[in-house]
Amino acid sequence: MTADPERSLRADARRNRDQILAAAKTVFGDQGPDVPMEEIARQAGVGIGTLYRRFPDREALIRAVSHDSFTKVLAEAHAAAAEEASAWDALVRLLRTSRELQLSVQLALLSPQAWRVVSEDTKATQFRRELLATLDQVVAAAQAEGTLRKDIGTGDVAALLSLLLRPMPDTPGASAWLVSERALALMLDGLRADGPGSRPKTPLPGHPLTVESFKKLPAEST
Repeated sequence: MTADPERSLRADARRNRDQILAAAKTVFGDQGPDVPMEEIARQAGVGIGTLYRRFPDREALIRAVSHDSFTKVLAEAHAAAAEEASAWDALVRLLRTSRELQLSVQLALLSPQAWRVVSEDTKATQFRRELLATLDQVVAAAQAEGTLRKDIGTGDVAALLSLLLRPMPDTPGASAWLVSERALALMLDGLRADGPGSRPKTPLPGHPLTVESFKKLPAEST
């Protein structure tokens, strides 16, 4: 039996698209979203014509990278909520697996064009709302089980996460990854509820921030 030419073509097209998206994520993360499209094609191992057939312009590629990142983050958020033994473990897993989301946030921060594309895209906005809704469920469950302090809201967690997702600089003796991990560890300690024998948490000013108070895109809320 011979392979179906149409099926092979579809498989090649999917493979090319996946290679381009993977290369774009790497290049955007390293050099920003204004890098020449030819460099992305080179990194993907495809011709520039193939790239433009999949993504007719830079905005289409930025949009696709954003969609792909949000899709992966949302799937992981759902998995964390369903699979972890406690809501606190689910929250920690969700916050630790935010690398895909980091790219979308950094794109919006580093490029006015990328910020406009992401902020005006209906699908990206829907992804973000679904992610916030999942985070809201995890936060409520962690507070109900007594592991997350009760004087905060989901908006507070989202605000902290948006700060953590900003580009971290390399410092003497510590990579950007290590700086980010240390910041996350400190953030988690601040979010954890008081335990037996622990010192009381510092009272927070104002009132807890809700999901509704954090509806804007990360670049708009910073």
